[in-house]
Amino acid sequence: MPSYLHSFIEDVATRNPHQPEFLQAVREIAEDVIPYIEKNAPEFIDRKLLERMVEPERTISFRVVWQDDQNNIQVNRGYRVQMNSSLGPYKGGLRFSPTVNLSILKFLAFEQTFKNSLTGLPLGSGKGGADFDPKGKSDNEIMRFCQSFMTELYRHIGSETDVPAGDIGVGEREIGYLFGQYKRLQNNFTGVLTGKGPTWAGSFIRPEATGFGLLYFVERMLYEVEDSLKGKTVAVSGAGNVAYYAALKATSLGAKVVTISNSTGTIYDENGFTAEKLDYVNSLKRNLQEYTKRYASEFHAGKKPWQFPCDIALPCATQNELDEEDAKQLIGNGCFCIAEGANMPCTEEAVKEILKANLLFAPGKAANAGGVAVSGLEMSQNRIGQQWPAEKVDSKLKKIMHDIHDTCSHYGKNKNGRINYLKGANIGGFVKVATAMRAQGLV
Repeated sequence: MPSYLHSFIEDVATRNPHQPEFLQAVREIAEDVIPYIEKNAPEFIDRKLLERMVEPERTISFRVVWQDDQNNIQVNRGYRVQMNSSLGPYKGGLRFSPTVNLSILKFLAFEQTFKNSLTGLPLGSGKGGADFDPKGKSDNEIMRFCQSFMTELYRHIGSETDVPAGDIGVGEREIGYLFGQYKRLQNNFTGVLTGKGPTWAGSFIRPEATGFGLLYFVERMLYEVEDSLKGKTVAVSGAGNVAYYAALKATSLGAKVVTISNSTGTIYDENGFTAEKLDYVNSLKRNLQEYTKRYASEFHAGKKPWQFPCDIALPCATQNELDEEDAKQLIGNGCFCIAEGANMPCTEEAVKEILKANLLFAPGKAANAGGVAVSGLEMSQNRIGQQWPAEKVDSKLKKIMHDIHDTCSHYGKNKNGRINYLKGANIGGFVKVATAMRAQGLV
């Protein structure tokens, strides 16, 4: 390991102890970016641009007190990590989950820096959330929590300052409660949140954006090697928005999706999921086993989707869900393409196995950027007081995903003509942010 790379990672680890997810994200970026800047832009080293990028501009932690339906007082911890504003207002989702901690939010905010840069839109990066579990809570409990959360958060955000969106545990319902409280506190109807409902200043295609964008990226990858999705077998993990719309779009493009999963296990449908079947899965919430009573299929309790033969794997659930053994199993079963629908769903060891086997690999910071891309388009619509038709938004989304692919190709193409999409996304995302930071001085 070169000396600067080694000392950089050691310094980040020392300054951020007990933050494994954040350190994993930093290592992944640094191993591509540092060799590039040593060779092509040594002035970036002198200006300590990467050192500045890994340090959030602002980290906010606050208490969230709310009352449940039994009149018991509950206390949670809320966060907002405002990572980098060199390209525009801080932009990134809010996650409500008992797993939320500072390491996870810093990793997500750091990844968001590169993802938002790749979209070509004027977006900075941030991430936030709370260690609140919306599962099993009533609508009134979720509303009370969201109102309490926003009562603190509102003073740190604004349409030209920081524009949060949804993430795990935060969908259109939660965005509605958060937006309503912001509006009440500020007496201001503004585009301070994205992911709003289409009847109240939201954008069409926002729920579909991450899943659709993932498939547009995969489609472009396959086109590059003179192939297509038609006739391919696809394994998808997850059962939320990203997985649902990724499976739907893959099916519409001629692929056969054979798995859907959640934390309880995996449905394997050898005949493939149709739109009707996916709608039924969506109605089941967590009880996926019910699917087997209606359709010929298998439910594998506690199992991941990666044991089943497929051509393309789309991990769309959560970080570090696909490990080294999963990667080996996919490779052994003939999988030739893995594209990340979730944020960093492949472990470091899995990524090494995937790259060693020369699979097509699309990192989340490129492949799942469709969600934030349409969030950026929602911000544009809010600013000009318009709502574009779904077809226009979808067309813009597809172009953005193809442009991201081309940026990855530009910075990631090897001498043999193969594209290392991870390297291309890391360097392509870095160069734009670093150039802006350098221009803006020591801030």
